[in-house]
Amino acid sequence: MNAEIIVAGTDTDVGKTVLAAALVHALDGAYWKPVQAGREPETDSEAVLRLAGCRSDRILPEAYVFETPASPHLAAERDGVLIDVGKLTLPILARPLIVELAGGLAVPLRRDLLQIDLLARWKRPVLLVAATRLGTINHSLLSIEALKRRAVPILGVAFVGDANDDSERTICEIGRVARLGRLPRLAPLSNETLHPAFAANFRVADILGLGDLGP
Repeated sequence: MNAEIIVAGTDTDVGKTVLAAALVHALDGAYWKPVQAGREPETDSEAVLRLAGCRSDRILPEAYVFETPASPHLAAERDGVLIDVGKLTLPILARPLIVELAGGLAVPLRRDLLQIDLLARWKRPVLLVAATRLGTINHSLLSIEALKRRAVPILGVAFVGDANDDSERTICEIGRVARLGRLPRLAPLSNETLHPAFAANFRVADILGLGDLGP
């Protein structure tokens, strides 16, 4: 199966990398992080390799890796680099490709280019990852509105964290998007704990847009 799924977040530290690793395993796919800002304690590609339990050749090399853990535009400037959109073309593979963005949708790649501008060019389906913490309704609805305004297809919202049924339901009803599932907090977080938890809380058919989920 040849498909691309863009894993985007409503904010930073919402669980995108963990969801991406679960998707790589569930779809027998490959992973690409176009822009990595910061290397410590590990890059997102290294985390996905560890959590997905996949072969290293399933992890595509980043287009850019910067030293500073900051917004990509600032990290690039500190490294003396101007991000070239031509290097951010989606790779064509014979298997599903999971692409993870950096931070939220309006994060700048350059001072004249936001990540969501890149999504508008790609026109590939987005899986929006949202934490269940306080503030998620606002962040999520603004993210959904921004994607729809640019005609970017949305597969649905995947939540990460403790159960918060009202917030999850409210976001998906008002935003009119599919509620894909919720990944609970995992302790410890490892490939042995991640994949059973993902399988118990998500259906691959829903993520691929083949299920019958409604808002």
